[in-house]
Amino acid sequence: MNGLHRPRQGRVIGGVCAGLARRFGLGAWTVRLLAIISCVLPGPQFLVYIALWIMMPDERRHAASTM
Repeated sequence: MNGLHRPRQGRVIGGVCAGLARRFGLGAWTVRLLAIISCVLPGPQFLVYIALWIMMPDERRHAASTM
């Protein structure tokens, strides 16, 4: 199974949704739609997205660390 990282291709903003989609075998637009829908619910969705953006390694750094 793929590791959790932000891909270089297929990003819209930070690559968080695309990375989560690759990791769990879902479509990127499905994850993006779920993220947008979740924003109408109360909670810290924007903070979680920003935290994942900071914490998830970029694909280049992920590839370098696995060599």
